[in-house]
Amino acid sequence: MSLGPLKVAAPAAGMGLVAGILSGLLGVGGGIIIVPLLVALVHLSQHQANATSLAAIVPIGAVGALTFALDGEVDLEVAGLLALGALVGAPVGARIMSRIEERPLKIMFGVLMIAVGVQLLVV
Repeated sequence: MSLGPLKVAAPAAGMGLVAGILSGLLGVGGGIIIVPLLVALVHLSQHQANATSLAAIVPIGAVGALTFALDGEVDLEVAGLLALGALVGAPVGARIMSRIEERPLKIMFGVLMIAVGVQLLVV
């Protein structure tokens, strides 16, 4: 995919920024599955589960991305822009998360999961 002007580059970097903030804040990505299981089955706090999910997703994501890249399925230009935004956003989200109490953090995660579920059913 050729990026051209800011028409694609700015939204891709912005999505990366938002994804980075949300992943730092809520442990999303593979965390949609990992975080609830860490809370329910391993009995980690929501904060610990979010942070642990982020640590675990690094090798998981690397292996998955490499697998798809070898099959030619990764748009490296867009992936780079997403990564750039996420590298800025993730620490911001992590700092915000550390200041939020357990219950509101669980509610935020639950609302995110519902929103993702609705989006998946509608689109």
